[in-house]
Amino acid sequence: MTRSDGLTRAGDIVAAAVRDGGIPGAVAAAGRGPVTLSTWVSGQADTTAATARPMTATTVFDLASLTKIVATTTAVLAVAGRGRLDLDDPAARYLPAFAALRDGHVTIRQLLTHTSGLPDTRKFYQWCSTRQELLRDLCSTPLEVPPGTRVAYSDLGFIALGEIVAAIEGRPLDAAVSDLVTGPLGMTGTGYNPAAPPGRFAATERQEDGTPVNGVVHDENARLMGGVAGHAGLFSVVSDLAAFCAWWVGDADTAVPAALRREAESAQTDGLGGNRGLGWVRGGDRYDILGGHWPASAVSHTGFTGTSLALDSPSGVWSVLLTNSVHFGRDATASKALRREFSAAVATAFFR
Repeated sequence: MTRSDGLTRAGDIVAAAVRDGGIPGAVAAAGRGPVTLSTWVSGQADTTAATARPMTATTVFDLASLTKIVATTTAVLAVAGRGRLDLDDPAARYLPAFAALRDGHVTIRQLLTHTSGLPDTRKFYQWCSTRQELLRDLCSTPLEVPPGTRVAYSDLGFIALGEIVAAIEGRPLDAAVSDLVTGPLGMTGTGYNPAAPPGRFAATERQEDGTPVNGVVHDENARLMGGVAGHAGLFSVVSDLAAFCAWWVGDADTAVPAALRREAESAQTDGLGGNRGLGWVRGGDRYDILGGHWPASAVSHTGFTGTSLALDSPSGVWSVLLTNSVHFGRDATASKALRREFSAAVATAFFR
């Protein structure tokens, strides 16, 4: 199969997922280095009768947990690259009110690798009414296990990392991410709380009255935090994420030194029940979407709304898959299957 055949197959898989009714719509891209070789657009950004509209190549997506990579991990690495923190610094140096981080001697690296011992999440929005109350409760959350003893994916750890970036930079996280990441990389369509017309967004989950969430972060904890958080809240378009991936696999030291990006891709959690880099998911981890089809050097990440990206720095290959699958509800069966099949098709185009 030629590269063109593999990429055609990838596009067919996206279109079929929409046609089969499991996914409202999708925008995807794949490329190598700075070159985007294919972009695909399929389905609807909103299927609600009163506001229905098609997907376009400029549709803005709620990235959900891709925020952890594109915003938070990259911002932490950018600060580290400037010598303003060391990855093995104690996290409590920057968040002294967080008792469990202090008493457990949790490091920045352990937060990035999901080995801090913190719980996966807590529904702060159910009992907190302000951002300040959420952060107060976060800082009183105990560790579940000693740090450095297991991999356990944690939204809480990345909320903490977002606050650490803000503390070091002396400004809110959204401003810090703009200056450290999206600004230097020219990602003009990426940010928190984007100011765009309603028709630009991929609608997410329907509310009780039947209207979908549109242009407002889907994650409830991030919404309580004013839309700006380390674990969720970033919005973006496919062209910006293609640029992000192209930069990440390249050699430029813009924003984050290339050597530090390579370290972020490397195995950090051997023997801890998961395969994690700094922020990134590596092959064989429970959240891996590449299924052994990409090289062992490849990394990926996903977002709850139906988003994902993958890249392999040695080859320069990358892919972006953006869907609004939660528009149809929280059953992720279709979106998970699409991620696996799309990733395998892209792999066929480049690695077979």
